[in-house]
Amino acid sequence: MGKLKGKVAVITGGATGIGRAAAKRFIEEGAIVFIFGPPAGRARRRCRLTSGPTPAAVKGSISDLADLDRLYAAVKAERGTLDIVFANAGAGGPLPLGKITAEQH
Repeated sequence: MGKLKGKVAVITGGATGIGRAAAKRFIEEGAIVFIFGPPAGRARRRCRLTSGPTPAAVKGSISDLADLDRLYAAVKAERGTLDIVFANAGAGGPLPLGKITAEQH
């Protein structure tokens, strides 16, 4: 443990697959992890298999701006800062970065 000690991380889509593996590793390295995606309870239960603290889970969708605002508010209220964003969840299309809007998701 140590490379991420005390760092605050948000991982989208952290309940399964690559996101879950990333969440587990971040926790093992000492990060304080917030998992964002549906459903929040499942994310917490799945990540209890790690050594270290259970991550906070915030239910929401990356395509809903109100959910993203709620995520930001939760991180700010609980930790006051954010160091790492692991953008694992998402959808895409043939648009250049910076040209994608919430409506296109």
